[in-house]
Amino acid sequence: MLTVGELLRQWRQRRGISQLDLAIAADVSARHVSLVETGKSRPSADMILRLAEQLHVPLRDRNRLLLAAGFAPRYPERPLGDTALSAARDAVRRVLRAHEPYPALVFDRRWNIVMTNRAVRPFFARVDPELLRPPVNLVRLGLDPRGFAPMVANLADVRAVFRNRIGRQLAAAPDPELTALYEELLAPEPGDGPRIETDVVIPMILRVDGRELRLFSTITTFGTPMDITLDEVAIESYYPADEESAAYFTKP
Repeated sequence: MLTVGELLRQWRQRRGISQLDLAIAADVSARHVSLVETGKSRPSADMILRLAEQLHVPLRDRNRLLLAAGFAPRYPERPLGDTALSAARDAVRRVLRAHEPYPALVFDRRWNIVMTNRAVRPFFARVDPELLRPPVNLVRLGLDPRGFAPMVANLADVRAVFRNRIGRQLAAAPDPELTALYEELLAPEPGDGPRIETDVVIPMILRVDGRELRLFSTITTFGTPMDITLDEVAIESYYPADEESAAYFTKP
């Protein structure tokens, strides 16, 4: 088992910053950062969290840092349906409803769908029920031949967008299950096109009912969450990219 100092050094190196830069950001001495990383100084829980904040360590991994140093975890992890998260859950539901008649859904750190609005349901009716057994994974749903893949006209572009987004996610915070999903569905293959450097303007083109729907999406996350579940969920909202696509969703 790695020490808290070794874990902090891993996170610092993953972020590509020096001990001096971390020390300046956290308002401590570079010598203290060095002593913590080498195990010659035992940091307090507050110091661990201060360094973790500057390193943008996810809450789940901040708990691991605390445990490695002999402290109790600081951040709870409760299901989104937990009473303690009722205000956040209601806020998410309001966001989903407000986005109708356009599709929107909520997914967790492994891209498992947690909630959807009503506009998503007609699309789910078009896929193999086997893919809708919990947990329903958004990446698998989008790329599997039994899912949305046959409907996606620009499947290579969509796969590249998924690859970039999850690749960045793994670079920021490694996860074995997400890595396995990436290797199964997203690992580059011979003949793949050039890497897409931005997915901001890449639409998803769906062939539905004899027409093409062009959609782009935005991601919404909670600001300064204090619960692991809220730290790891995101709302993806889809918007029509042209008037024809908008008309499909707003038709009587």
